[in-house]
Amino acid sequence: MAQQVSAFDAQFLNFETGTNLAHIAALTILDPSGRPGGTLTREDLVGLLKRRLHLAPPLRRRLVEVPFGLDHPYWAEDREVDFDYHVRELALPPPGDDHKLAEQVARLHGSRLDRGRPLWEIYLIHGLAGGRVAIYTKVHHAAVDGVTGAEVLAAVMDFEPEPSAVPGPETTAEPQPAPDAVEMVIRGVARVLDNPFALLRFAAEAMPRLDEVPFVAQLPGVGLLSRFVRRIGGGDAEPLPELPRMVVPRTPFSGPISRHRRFAFGQLPLDEVKRIKNAFGVTVNDVVMAMCATALRRWLAKRDELPRQPLVAGVPVSTRGQAGNGTVANEVMLTMTTLPTDVADPGERLLSVNRSMRLLKERLAAAPAAWLLEFSQAMPAALSALAARSAFRIASRTAPAMNLLVSNVPGPQTPLYVCGARVTALYPMSVITDVSGGINITVFSYDGKLCFGIVTDREMVPDVWDLIDYLRDSLAEYGALAAQHEPGAAEPGTPATRVAPAKPAKPAKAGKAAEPSKAVKPGKVTEQGKATAQGKATAQGKAAERGKAAERGKAGTPRRTAKAGAGAKGAGTSGAGVRGAEAAGGSRQEQDTVSKPRRTRKPPEPPSA
Repeated sequence: MAQQVSAFDAQFLNFETGTNLAHIAALTILDPSGRPGGTLTREDLVGLLKRRLHLAPPLRRRLVEVPFGLDHPYWAEDREVDFDYHVRELALPPPGDDHKLAEQVARLHGSRLDRGRPLWEIYLIHGLAGGRVAIYTKVHHAAVDGVTGAEVLAAVMDFEPEPSAVPGPETTAEPQPAPDAVEMVIRGVARVLDNPFALLRFAAEAMPRLDEVPFVAQLPGVGLLSRFVRRIGGGDAEPLPELPRMVVPRTPFSGPISRHRRFAFGQLPLDEVKRIKNAFGVTVNDVVMAMCATALRRWLAKRDELPRQPLVAGVPVSTRGQAGNGTVANEVMLTMTTLPTDVADPGERLLSVNRSMRLLKERLAAAPAAWLLEFSQAMPAALSALAARSAFRIASRTAPAMNLLVSNVPGPQTPLYVCGARVTALYPMSVITDVSGGINITVFSYDGKLCFGIVTDREMVPDVWDLIDYLRDSLAEYGALAAQHEPGAAEPGTPATRVAPAKPAKPAKAGKAAEPSKAVKPGKVTEQGKATAQGKATAQGKAAERGKAAERGKAGTPRRTAKAGAGAKGAGTSGAGVRGAEAAGGSRQEQDTVSKPRRTRKPPEPPSA
């Protein structure tokens, strides 16, 4: 008999509206130069899919709804797949650069999948610069999570240029049909009768874990209530690590989203990230999270929208391999953590991320975050869709549950091929919603690179490519700091991120974080070397305007400022130049992080990583 959609997977169907879309995707960039004719055709791709369709079951499954919505839908397997519908082809207009590709893919990502068919689509995209081609693959989140989505892609990929011979299906069993309408109604009624008891069980099990539930955890007294219930009902169990109360600040990407999307993508070297994590004694994921915090801090500061509080990020955590998840497509739980966008010092920002993630891991090790799965199972199917959409509307218009989603999915570290064309990059694309915020940053590691895919609401974040620039800048900045931590670069234990304290900034707007300095207008350096003064100088002291730029080379203080700017450029920019280090909205204190400091007393030791 056909498999029923699990209560947890059904939530991705329930919250979907015209604007809250629930599919995930991948943009695969291919170099077909090694193929006959130097290109990849739609016929090549369809032929490969037909030969390997049995390796990717989600591509054959179609939803069958239960009458009156009494129960969750079922998956029915189609005997034949309409490849003419599911596999499409298009071409970019010249010049076919990355921005044109991202614009086209964003439009595709903003359209819903047809629930009357298997929930996937593939687009073969020609016309990319350099003779490249791209494949955009979209699958509904109810059918796959990030890990199984990567497995679906792997089914059509090879480790060698020559496509390998794949054994056919082990059996010739008939496709599994869904139950008939009468049987589905009987099962649905039985589940409805059991739901009151399921709700009671959920209430009893959820009370000790209310401080993990987004939006609920922000309510006053919830943390105290959860601790009290754990204390009186914990018995001999080890106490759970306490989670800090997270207050989600308002940002330009908070609130209801539109149906339109923007997308940007980029690659960063994994070896450089590993060098940084070794120097600081943290994890790769800590470095990725700190880079995201840095990019978001600069983006917000540029708009004078930097909150005083840290941002709150939803972080999906894989539960794959745990017992009880065999029939669940999405073996993942949503956890919450802070992104220290309120911390000006980049080194302290990284250590803050490390502390937060260690606390989260300790909590999950003691008791997995299963509240969403338990709630899904307890909620009557007939009410779950209405409840999900209502909760989304209420949360988006009152207090946001989180500011954004950040996810890091591990991938293969060897080259892959599609029909003999080498995969040069694989960029993930995920979900934005009214509740999770108008930004989603997903990272996929592939062949020695970190592939970043950023999906945003079109109106909330119109300059999404700036975030890619800021991520590159952040990696360069942390790379320079890591060099100071490496053997022979500095005295062991000496912090490499301290700077002289800046002069107090003017009071900021209510709810916004004050920038350490507004000394020099970013980016205003002419070709002749002139730099216009903007009032008070940097944290290194006041510098009066001394005339033309040619005369400044003779003055000590201006020379020091130029040196600091050069240091910041080397450590805080990569590809984007000064625009990333200065025009990003980062403060002069941030830019001077890796500059030669003035003589001061030795600062205290940083917290241990």
